Amino acid sequence: MSNLDSFVSHSHPPPECVATSSEITDRESVFVAHIFPASSPVRARAAQAHLKRVVHAKKPATHEMYAYRCMVLKKGRDGLGEDDFEVVEGSEDDREQWAGPRILKIMRSEAVMDAIVVVSRWYGGVMLGPIRFTHIEDCTREVCKAFRVRDEMNDCITALRAYDDSLAKLRTELEDLRKMNADEASSSPDVPEKATVRDCADEPPAKKRRLEPSQDYTALSRSADLVKARRLINARESAMKAVQKLIDKTKTGNAAPS
Repeated sequence: MSNLDSFVSHSHPPPECVATSSEITDRESVFVAHIFPASSPVRARAAQAHLKRVVHAKKPATHEMYAYRCMVLKKGRDGLGEDDFEVVEGSEDDREQWAGPRILKIMRSEAVMDAIVVVSRWYGGVMLGPIRFTHIEDCTREVCKAFRVRDEMNDCITALRAYDDSLAKLRTELEDLRKMNADEASSSPDVPEKATVRDCADEPPAKKRRLEPSQDYTALSRSADLVKARRLINARESAMKAVQKLIDKTKTGNAAPS
């Protein structure tokens, strides 16, 4: 099995663990949860196998309980229809009866999708009774919340990149309009030479900037600072509105009768 694990780990990148819960220790039993992205049951089980056979190889857990939820394409569908996808769920107790469905219940309540949660327990020699399910659920809830933050942050960064592209296009359009105005003015015999170039010195620097390189949001993504991400989105929306107003004003001036 170790040879197979070695082959797999070298043939494919290891599954990405999005979050690991705090350890819960109760009478020498230890509980900890991991959550991995999983777009299909096959990927979900691969992540669980990697955790068990590679990450925990030197210190195997007594139980590796898990549950997954994946939005998958229905057989024979092309993905273009509203009904082409379905939610596929699964769970495994790994000899800890009823543990898998408990994990799945928390995943549903936290609206986590395309993920697998694995809760590992190292048995400490003392039977805990029903409290063990509380520990399992608490670990699961912690990583599910972290996964949702990661998902929302990814959505924010996708929006920021789209806004950056749109803002760059708007600024290019504004620059082109101003250049066209300047060219037309310089070629007109009725306009004095001093008035051939539009003076933009009175405009805020942010409105005169040339195209900037693509923003790097790596640090923002790692920080998981959703408040900052939302603030940046609001700033981009305001900037786009401001530049659009300048474009409309410039076009109106071009259309005005001489």
